[in-house]
Amino acid sequence: MDISSYSLEDLLLAAIKSEVDARAIYDQLADKVNNAFLSDKLRFIAGEEKKHKEFLESVYKMNMKKEPILPEISPVPLPQINIGSSMTPPSEVIFQSMNAEEAASDFYRSLSERFEDDETKKMLIYLSEMEIGHFKLLELEKVKLDREEEYEIQWDMMHVGP
Repeated sequence: MDISSYSLEDLLLAAIKSEVDARAIYDQLADKVNNAFLSDKLRFIAGEEKKHKEFLESVYKMNMKKEPILPEISPVPLPQINIGSSMTPPSEVIFQSMNAEEAASDFYRSLSERFEDDETKKMLIYLSEMEIGHFKLLELEKVKLDREEEYEIQWDMMHVGP
């Protein structure tokens, strides 16, 4: 991901905002799904996003010497997750989340290159790898959701016998 045209401050604010937004989406989705195991996994990822946010806030404060004030709209275009209406299948939201996690991984790897401090650089690479872990967890759950949603489809004349 080419982030060279953005200031470090904008990149860090975008990262923090992305983690805040992701956490809110995972919490909402956890409330929406009927599967308790999936709900627990989504809450786990939401908790991870909270920890990412806290780390990124500390990096921001250390580098900018002030408290972060999050913008309404991210200064860096990162994929958005739209939870949609109650009719939106959870698998669609999970698919969007997978894309966002993959983009976040790429973003953090690119962001790590903006730091000379080895500790911050290593932590951002670690965050990048964690986002891939989230992607893989979501990918497994999406396969299960696709199967479940397929069984819920009602076909005309489905139950009419000979």
